[in-house]
Amino acid sequence: MIDFALHPDLDADAAAADFANGGHVQIAPFLVPDAADELRAHLLARDDWREVLNSGEMPFEIDRAGQRSMSAEERGRLEKLVHAAAKSGFQYRYETLRVADEAQERRKARDDALTGFANFLCSEPVLALMRRVTGFGDIDFADAQATAYRPGDFLTAHDDAVEGKNRRAAYVFGLTPEWRTEWGGLLLFLNEQGDVERGLLPRFNALNLFSVPQRHSVSAVAPYAGEVRLSVTGWLRTKSDKRR
Repeated sequence: MIDFALHPDLDADAAAADFANGGHVQIAPFLVPDAADELRAHLLARDDWREVLNSGEMPFEIDRAGQRSMSAEERGRLEKLVHAAAKSGFQYRYETLRVADEAQERRKARDDALTGFANFLCSEPVLALMRRVTGFGDIDFADAQATAYRPGDFLTAHDDAVEGKNRRAAYVFGLTPEWRTEWGGLLLFLNEQGDVERGLLPRFNALNLFSVPQRHSVSAVAPYAGEVRLSVTGWLRTKSDKRR
């Protein structure tokens, strides 16, 4: 298993000041280098990723075997539907690996490095850091999923506010070593007029934290992008009906 640990140079006071100033902060580096490298390698080696997309509020998933079985014509029809929905509504498409919220299910996956990272985020020292940086003293749980944005993948504007989820802040932990601005895949923070207030490049071993609700999107990854935009994402949450 990977020995997850916070990077010794992490400055919690500076991160807290940045978060208080704008409602978001990028902490880099976040993990000790070996842990970030090993987590990236683990995720790239897995073939149980599932493509996720939506039709309105209805989510759909396609595993990799299903994706490979689709004809070019079928993929083209799906592409047209996704693009049409994205013109004026909330739409997304990317690949994911999910981590269970429940402690019992996480124990079953104890040899899974992604679950190990989720459990690390839920450890008391890390939760204490998250409370200190965000100022939300009632955070007691982090959920998690890995995401992979391939060429053409995107996430349109939304604010993460979902009733009953008790989300205080969102996080995106970057695992892509090299990325160019021209490749897209930027985390964009938007004002009420839809203008970009801040755009963040995917960066390796960088944890982006931002308060919920806050309007944001992930710009489409260009067809000529040289990498997959790999990350672990989720929300820092207060107590809910779920039991750890």
